[in-house]
Amino acid sequence: NTALPYDGQIHPQAWGFIQDYLSGHGKSLEKMKSWGLPYFTLIDNVLTQYGLPRELKYLAVIESGLNSQAESWVGARGPWQFMPGTAKQYGLQVNGWIDERTDYFRSTHAAAKFLADLYKELNDWLLVIAAYNGGPGRVYDAIKKAGNRDFWKLQYYLPAESRTHVKKFIATHYVMEGKGSSTTAGKNGSNVQTPINQAGTISEWIAGKYNSLIMAKFLGMDITYFNQLNPRFDAVLAGNNTYELKLPPDKMNIFQAKRYPILQESVQQMMRFY
Repeated sequence: NTALPYDGQIHPQAWGFIQDYLSGHGKSLEKMKSWGLPYFTLIDNVLTQYGLPRELKYLAVIESGLNSQAESWVGARGPWQFMPGTAKQYGLQVNGWIDERTDYFRSTHAAAKFLADLYKELNDWLLVIAAYNGGPGRVYDAIKKAGNRDFWKLQYYLPAESRTHVKKFIATHYVMEGKGSSTTAGKNGSNVQTPINQAGTISEWIAGKYNSLIMAKFLGMDITYFNQLNPRFDAVLAGNNTYELKLPPDKMNIFQAKRYPILQESVQQMMRFY
């Protein structure tokens, strides 16, 4: 509810976990806000197609750290950590030649379908996240034992990993949506935006389905720095708008020389799924 203070909407039982989680993971999550932007934009677009809350993208953060090659000791793989059976159930190819669990486009569509199905069953997003981790059977068993469908009342009937998974999601959401270190507290307690030094850059208005990851690869730039100079790059261009690209002069020269190969590869990546 954007009309209410964010902190006032956190469940009291979540605060202790959030503070501990911030101590261990806060800095890496803050960095992910920049370098993870292209991935978040892709996931946002897919979740919107299925009518799902965009905040569910943070499930991929706690599942894999957005790493498409992540693999667990039990055999779950990809950014959404699908087991082979569930992956095949939701249309992904997993065999000796191809493993579409590592394909961001296809695996995100499969994850959206899976999450939508879980929500139809459970009608509660915290229970959905618990079920995504441990399976709906364990959630139904916890509901039966607790005689209640409130996560905070049934959580200790869940496996420890599943209830912790839910709290990790809440803590990650808190860092990404509630409290940002891209702002710093001023003397009066207000938030003051930390400026990004763009001195020594030049700009050019561009249009087209450019992708920031591919752009940074061609230009030989760190993706975090590219996103700092060009906030919301993917989101703006995805909406068929023009964008004022800012780059150091040497990088702008590379872009002007390679703009068409960059655009071609960006479009090819976008069309891989479709």
